[in-house]
Amino acid sequence: MGKTVYIWGSPRRFANYRHWVESAGGRAVFGEDAGGQGLRWDALLLPGGGDLEPWRYGQENTASRGLEPERDEAEFRLLQDFMAAGKPVLGVCRGLQTINVFFGGTLLQDIPGHGAVEGTDRLHAVRTTPSPLGRLFGEELTVNSAHHQAADRLGNGLRAVQWAGDGVVEALCHERLPVWAVQWHPERLGDRAPGRRLMGAFLEWRR
Repeated sequence: MGKTVYIWGSPRRFANYRHWVESAGGRAVFGEDAGGQGLRWDALLLPGGGDLEPWRYGQENTASRGLEPERDEAEFRLLQDFMAAGKPVLGVCRGLQTINVFFGGTLLQDIPGHGAVEGTDRLHAVRTTPSPLGRLFGEELTVNSAHHQAADRLGNGLRAVQWAGDGVVEALCHERLPVWAVQWHPERLGDRAPGRRLMGAFLEWRR
């Protein structure tokens, strides 16, 4: 049996993430219990979704929408749990933003040019610096984009490793802990190489 990846929420809501994990040989586990999961499962996946509550990074709400306070609280607890256990964490879109805020960073509440267009992801080029993610993707890559917020000041220990042409952070990693995150949506790339390589490498991560 492949490695188990915990996702807070329902399998119906995050069916595309389940397929992504399973297509790389893992097993997605869903639930709405945030306590003690780091001892039960091999890794944590923080998927996309609505915006975080701005008070969590010291701001008033100026452009945030689709807030999910219960999910914010649960995913912060899960991050504490999996970090204490030394187990890998991967964030996607909102997941990158959650990781950044968890480590003390801030967000830009609204940015132009990165949201979906009539329900369809944008495609744009990114550049990647030498890093574990850089070894997966190479220096240049085309990714999909469907977000209106982005990382601003990076959290403690986090390093940006990929950027869009306008400087928006598209991927980051922690300098010491097993944490990766991307701002784009590899789970919606189907069997295309970038998404497949990312999940495969995540499942192969060794402590």
